Amino acid sequence: MAGGRVLRVLVVDDDDADAMMISEALEAGGAQVSIGRASDGQAALDLLRAPDDDAPRPDLILLDLNMPRMGGLAALAEIKSDDDLKAIPVVVLTTSDATSDVVNSYQRQANAYVTKPMELDAFEAAVAEINKFYRDVAILP
Repeated sequence: MAGGRVLRVLVVDDDDADAMMISEALEAGGAQVSIGRASDGQAALDLLRAPDDDAPRPDLILLDLNMPRMGGLAALAEIKSDDDLKAIPVVVLTTSDATSDVVNSYQRQANAYVTKPMELDAFEAAVAEINKFYRDVAILP
């Protein structure tokens, strides 16, 4: 991001290993990044609706679809219907490549849909590309 601003990312994923790999790939990008974590959609909404100095509102949300309590599609619909949250870019980052998940995500106004690659190097590269785009190319509010 221009001016050396820290990119604040909220990773919403119930899988600890995936969340750790996402965090490591984001941090490996060389730029300043602040990473928050929520283990399901409801926890993400709770964080987003009550930001504080310890957990400021993110610049970007990386959202898994298949999670307990509240899944990604329901969380995405809530985020994009909330006037205070809908401007935050949401990238769906999930193992599903089902056409219905892709279509449903975009219908709920996902900003991008990325299938998690199974190979570690490809997984890290995909997250690095997301990081690079939102850090170096996209203009965020």
